[in-house]
Amino acid sequence: MSQDFIQPINQTVAAMTIDGLTGFQKQLSGLDDLVYLTFGEPGFNVDERIKQTMIQAIKDNHSHYAVAEGDLALRQAAVDYYNRKFDLHFNGPENVIVTSGVTESIYALFQTLLMPGDGVLIPSPAYPPYFAAINIIGGEMLKLDTTPNHFKLTPEAVEKALSETDLKIKAILFNYPSNPTGVTYTEDELKALAAVFKKYKIWVISDEIYAELIYDVKHVSMVNLLPEQTVLINGLSKSHAMTGYRIGFVIGPEAIISEVGKVHDTLTFALPQVTQDGARAALTLAADAPDQMRPIYQRRRDYVMQRMSAMGFDVGNPQGAFYIFAKIPEDFSAGADGLKFAWDLAVEGGVGVAPGVAFSEATAEYIRISYAGDDEVLAAGMDRMEAWIEKKRAEWA
Repeated sequence: MSQDFIQPINQTVAAMTIDGLTGFQKQLSGLDDLVYLTFGEPGFNVDERIKQTMIQAIKDNHSHYAVAEGDLALRQAAVDYYNRKFDLHFNGPENVIVTSGVTESIYALFQTLLMPGDGVLIPSPAYPPYFAAINIIGGEMLKLDTTPNHFKLTPEAVEKALSETDLKIKAILFNYPSNPTGVTYTEDELKALAAVFKKYKIWVISDEIYAELIYDVKHVSMVNLLPEQTVLINGLSKSHAMTGYRIGFVIGPEAIISEVGKVHDTLTFALPQVTQDGARAALTLAADAPDQMRPIYQRRRDYVMQRMSAMGFDVGNPQGAFYIFAKIPEDFSAGADGLKFAWDLAVEGGVGVAPGVAFSEATAEYIRISYAGDDEVLAAGMDRMEAWIEKKRAEWA
């Protein structure tokens, strides 16, 4: 660019840095022979029924502009699917916007709900892109550390935070089952939280993208408890292993959905019709796909928990998603520095994991392991990790 003509860019954008998770994964990409346990990428291929539907859609020339808010049949399928799965009571397509993945859902909702300076309560540790989405539109974050209560949000903590802050809190971004911890909530716990959210009249942005991947308790949607105050985010990346298809849904009261649609029009306009045809097939013809994957994920979770516990990690009790958020063994010299631990494990041990500090400054002693990959990858990762840990301990003996 010529130095004779330089206009300043948006300073919020200029001040942004790559988040800790993305930045660390880019660093890992420069290493050879690495077993990656970092990505939230399902270790399954897309169901054949979905593929065949999309192949036929291509043959039928479904290549033109689609409806901006989403194909009518797809939006009806989404309402029917989530109503049936989670005992919800949405009326119809008017309650749904189809977005380019949950990432766009989050941006569109923040753009709709927040004015510059408005605050969002975020239970921490949390998925790093949340932070960037709030910053880029001039919102303010109030992070609420959940580590004192085994990574669970409590009514008392929410009450204290909302009553003491000077920020104008407009919403809470509530993700469960959680990335990175795998923590979820019982119905009684959710009811107690809902009472506080209702008291303070804040929007609940309920990110339930992992709702299909829950193992030990029943998933209860916040929509059931606060229907007029909750906007549901979901999609097909995790439930149907369709990460590359970028299908997300914003589902909520018609009045707010119509406003979200205005923002969506400026961000994406519409997803490809072929992709939407595939999404409709996922919600109808392949509605049972999550039921086939869930027990495999649970088996992988149990395997990784057993292996890591034997190595000395504190693995907690993840009841959903496909992550284990583990505290580094106390006997490690890098125990207070998960970033160093994760880097040394990658460079010396050949295993890529995510450092806990990427999700919260309060979890610097943790790492996140994804058990979404196939069995061979997980076994290789655990074997390499165990060998590296044993070698380090032998060196210190």
